[in-house]
Amino acid sequence: MRKRTFLATAAMAATLAMSPVLADGHLEKYNLLPGKPFEGTTLNILSVVTPQFDGLMLRDEEFTELTGIETEWTFIPFGSLQEKINAEGIAANGTFDVVNYLDSWGPPNAHWIKRIDALMERDGISMERYPAAFARSAQFEGETLGFPLRAHPQLMFYRKDLIPEPPTTWADVVRIGKELKETNPDVAPLALYYNNDGNRQNLFIWINFLWAAGADIFNEDGSAAWASEAGLQATKDYVELHTVHGVTNPNSVAFNEQDARQSFMQGNSAMMPVWWWAYSGFYNPDSSTLTKDQVGFAGMPSYKGTTKTYAISMPFSISSYSENQDAAWEFLKWLSNPEMDKANAIEREVGGKSIVNNVVTHISSLQDADVNAANDGIQNAAWASLEQSDIMPQIAEWPEIGDILSAAIAEAAAGGNVRELMLAAAEQSDRVLRRAGRIE
Repeated sequence: MRKRTFLATAAMAATLAMSPVLADGHLEKYNLLPGKPFEGTTLNILSVVTPQFDGLMLRDEEFTELTGIETEWTFIPFGSLQEKINAEGIAANGTFDVVNYLDSWGPPNAHWIKRIDALMERDGISMERYPAAFARSAQFEGETLGFPLRAHPQLMFYRKDLIPEPPTTWADVVRIGKELKETNPDVAPLALYYNNDGNRQNLFIWINFLWAAGADIFNEDGSAAWASEAGLQATKDYVELHTVHGVTNPNSVAFNEQDARQSFMQGNSAMMPVWWWAYSGFYNPDSSTLTKDQVGFAGMPSYKGTTKTYAISMPFSISSYSENQDAAWEFLKWLSNPEMDKANAIEREVGGKSIVNNVVTHISSLQDADVNAANDGIQNAAWASLEQSDIMPQIAEWPEIGDILSAAIAEAAAGGNVRELMLAAAEQSDRVLRRAGRIE
């Protein structure tokens, strides 16, 4: 955990005092209230650890100059963030004014997250500035919980020096994998992550198979749609990448997403489907043995002729327990500004610190020529991926059901019977939703 408290410099304050026109222009640009009505307030912000948010934090002196609101950021590693969010909801003491969380954690915590639709309407902000999947990921039961400031499409990363043409289908993945096992036996073809890690990461690629097969998580009546024949076959094909075709890294059953990324970065695996944010780390000499020339990316492979991908986000929201909700809204407006989104993906040094970040969430940034030029065109690939993307179910019971599914898939990848495990998971899911009154 890291903390940072803002300290304004006298020089910057003097510059602002001499530049009222500039300040007024920025107030208008960010939809900020004039007159600094919340001057002297300190906002406590809970955020996941990531260079993207380091870049935003290092820019927040501008926000303090414009509003008089100071900020203190607390950064938590992703693996510990869910526990921290749950603790905040239970404590109900408003320790943090603004919180950052994984979208699927939103529904079970929605009772203490402030709805912002009326504020957006008042200030002329529309969720249509985001791709549809990103926008939905920050909403619950038709209401908006926050802004999806960290959001990811999926891409297939591959070793360009080993694979001349990226796979376009999962059948291609199998074919290329088997060829690589003959030509490069020291490099596993594919890094997947089947481990039941507590964050349900082994569902992230599985759901591509499920949706492409025409199946889903739930039927309209709330029953388990993955128990259909199409859903069971899709799950079987996903697991058999490891158990039958043998094109995955041998350690994939034990891998979580981070382990799989490490395998790719260390040159031990030649392909990996993962979120786009991983790109810069794949060729960072501080973390990877690969060079930029070795790392390629493409859209996710199709399954049975269809490509439909999973998109994810980590919204920033205002705690309803906060005593500074109006000041927190000013902060969210500044933080989510489209120009900030663009600058944070182009500028490689902020406040004297090197920042490498390719994550943007606004449609304007995804399609921006300068943003794409600064990031090897990965935003164009992401935009294409997002055309057929969806999100996990936004219901309060999803974490419990997701854990049931994650455990079943982990056991199947370890050699268990896919049909028996997934049908048993369907029965457990039905019991959970029946207890919650969602199905009869």
